[in-house]
Amino acid sequence: MLFASAGFKVKLYDIEQRQVTYALDSIRKEMKLLEQSGSLKGSRGAEEQLSLISSCSDIREAVEGALHVQECVPENLELKKQLFAQLDGIVGDQVVLSSSSSCLLPTRLFSGLVHVKQCLVAHPVNPPYYVPLVELVPHPETAPATVDRTYALMRKIGQSPVRLTKEVDGFALNRLQYAIISEAWRLVEEGVVSPGDLDLVMSDGLGMRYAFIGPLETMHLNAEGMLSYCGRYSEGMKRVLKTFGPVPEFSGAAAEKVHQAMCVKVPDDPEHLAARREWRDRCLMRLARLKSQLQPQ
Repeated sequence: MLFASAGFKVKLYDIEQRQVTYALDSIRKEMKLLEQSGSLKGSRGAEEQLSLISSCSDIREAVEGALHVQECVPENLELKKQLFAQLDGIVGDQVVLSSSSSCLLPTRLFSGLVHVKQCLVAHPVNPPYYVPLVELVPHPETAPATVDRTYALMRKIGQSPVRLTKEVDGFALNRLQYAIISEAWRLVEEGVVSPGDLDLVMSDGLGMRYAFIGPLETMHLNAEGMLSYCGRYSEGMKRVLKTFGPVPEFSGAAAEKVHQAMCVKVPDDPEHLAARREWRDRCLMRLARLKSQLQPQ
């Protein structure tokens, strides 16, 4: 949907044709709803965008003439390696091969490929239509031009790409996310705060600021600049950080406690979860619209 919104022709391929058929049906319904609500991205109408998206039952046909391949298979290293090895044998020297992996390192995905210079991770954030961040993570042998091309392409389709200069386990987003999850879990497990109140700390506290500015700019603005903040708060930060415990197990009694608390708010049957995700996506859509209106000139 994002690529089509910018006028690119898109071919969808999967080894299970029903997956592609389901995707096309879902895309049609979603685009129509977005058009009706005035939230469809791009200058083209839904029908024109839909005409740019087609299905493909042969992988060679799918990548023929492509300038960019976005792999979105399940987060399974062997499956992804198998797919990239297959692509490596059929593509030319012009196409960028990118993985949507959220954690798998480029050296594990692409090492040994003939076209390794054309490979990188381009990790989007779910749901990418409303959350624009894309992490670009190169293999040590990835050509700088590959990163530049992908960066420009992601900007063209309305995303917010960020460059990692080298690979690190979890990339940037998940390292930050896991740090928050880890301390959140410890606070609940140690009885400091309830699961519901813990989530409020983020949704009605830190998250309010982080929806518009990051932690570093928050520091900068919360004092008379960054140096002032560090001078004022560094000792307290270091003291608190030294009290953090070991990595939680995310199991046992603590997991059951958190699970029960979450199910009070959102029962874990498919219907309730789907409805809550739909609500989340509507909120993200409205937030994205607001952020676009509030961007500094």
